[in-house]
Amino acid sequence: MKSLRELLPRPGRRLVIGVPYAWLLVFFVLPFLILLRISVTDMGNGVDPFAPLVETASGAWKIMLRYGNYASIFTDAGQGAFGRTIYVEAYATSLRYALLTTLLCLVIAYPFAYFLARARPSVRPALLMLVMLPFWTSFLLRVYAWKGILADQGVVNNLLLAVGVIREPLQMLYSDVSMLVGMTYVYLPFMILPLYANLVKMDFRLLEAAHDLGASAWKAFWLVTVPLSKSGIIAGSMLVFIPAVGEFVIPSLLGGAENVMIGRVVWDEMFSSNNWPRAAALSVVMIVLILVPLALFYRFSDRRDARSA
Repeated sequence: MKSLRELLPRPGRRLVIGVPYAWLLVFFVLPFLILLRISVTDMGNGVDPFAPLVETASGAWKIMLRYGNYASIFTDAGQGAFGRTIYVEAYATSLRYALLTTLLCLVIAYPFAYFLARARPSVRPALLMLVMLPFWTSFLLRVYAWKGILADQGVVNNLLLAVGVIREPLQMLYSDVSMLVGMTYVYLPFMILPLYANLVKMDFRLLEAAHDLGASAWKAFWLVTVPLSKSGIIAGSMLVFIPAVGEFVIPSLLGGAENVMIGRVVWDEMFSSNNWPRAAALSVVMIVLILVPLALFYRFSDRRDARSA
């Protein structure tokens, strides 16, 4: 029979568990609560986003909460049509580009990560360094470099003109192509590294066993390698999809006027319109749109794993 002292976690274990919880509390929960507080602030004719939420007048308490910031996201005050606002369109555009970026990163990163995992151990550090090398350069410089590459008089068009493939420059900049190219390039390492970390631990003798049982190379890959790398695919997809939804710099520099993503809308509401409550409400809704599906996904995944166990 174990004593109560043995059943309780040791102080060192409590400290190890407490560090990530403290990190989440300080850098996620607290900023989220600040956003939530600003999103219901009634600024009135003032400019203070931290205006008091409770006022006392003639000895009576008056709660000054404004929920119209959330209603205006989904309902146009002029037309009254639900879901036909610029904010809903920006959410849909952001989700579409984030999903396409995630799929492109997965298609490009999986073969590269598989090659890294199968490479000789002596050359893996050099290959990993090549993957992480872009992080040594400023994010803005890398995005501006793509402006020079995709411009009408850029590297790609000049090369195609020189070899005679085209007769006039192609319009690649400020389009869907430039947006997807820039976002895929920036977020590609975030997909490669989780996939590599997962594939490098895989026992490749399982593929040999599949071949011995008569499976083709493609069938062995689809039935053995892909299921075993599922956790890496999920982790890499989340690392790409979540920041891509709120991307601001790449759409501003490489996207066109019609490529309005939610990050740019939040920026305009906060710094151009000085409407901090609505900008905060947009941010809160974006966080909820990301976290709720993730929570449901992990919950159903845990239930499915528990049933199969």
